[in-house]
Amino acid sequence: MNIAEKYRVGIGERVDLSKWKSDDAEGVERARVEAKTEENTMIIADLQHKLYAEHQRSVLIVLQAMDAAGKDSTIRRVFGRVNPQGVQVKSFKRPTEDELAHDFLWRVHQHTPRRGHIALFNRSHYEDVLVARVDGIVPEDRWKKRYEVINGFEQGLVNGGTEIVKIYLHLSKDRQREKLSERLTDPTKNWKFESGDIETRQKWDAYMSAYEDAISKCNTEHAQWHIVPTDRKWYRVWAVSEIVRATLEAIDPKFPDPKLDPVAALKLLEQINGG
Repeated sequence: MNIAEKYRVGIGERVDLSKWKSDDAEGVERARVEAKTEENTMIIADLQHKLYAEHQRSVLIVLQAMDAAGKDSTIRRVFGRVNPQGVQVKSFKRPTEDELAHDFLWRVHQHTPRRGHIALFNRSHYEDVLVARVDGIVPEDRWKKRYEVINGFEQGLVNGGTEIVKIYLHLSKDRQREKLSERLTDPTKNWKFESGDIETRQKWDAYMSAYEDAISKCNTEHAQWHIVPTDRKWYRVWAVSEIVRATLEAIDPKFPDPKLDPVAALKLLEQINGG
């Protein structure tokens, strides 16, 4: 089963999230999938090491989702084995007054990945056509123009050697209710709950419409979206690990040639040690 292809949104497709499964685990053996996830995380760590050493290309992974969909736990689980020197995680929340005074991508540019690095956006520049739209932070005539700007921005990153992976973690409304309830009943999760979570949930339908537009209008050949079922954590983590692994394997990073002749350098080192 090619998970990356299964959950990739087709070019030109008009997304209707009600027709995408939020739970797709029927007939899937959990133990086998969890073992595959372990394998994937080790391979991802190895490929990230080569990407860092090669220092030629980079990867930007965009994770978008409603509250309680598991963005943080997905990042921890999929990237738990990688060298933190080569991976940066950035979360974009509601824009500040200073950020609103600039072009909406101003706050994003400085966090795009350097060569050899992987950048993880836990929420991203898409907040500017999601929250900005639903909460009326900017007028409609302004956020409507942003889809085209986002496509151009992503095309520029790709032209510069960055591979972009965009994943929407598709959580059902019922499952979100369960997850938010857990945050209120489990003392170890109380800290996760914010008053804004209730307000956002009340706007569920508006957010679904905003996500459908964002995914449909910003799904390009150079930066396609994936819609990953998220109601079951173990399935979600496996699916994301499959997509990330496939991306890095397609890049196929290599260790660079040595800067010095290893044999000659070893002889010199032995001479110095011997002296």
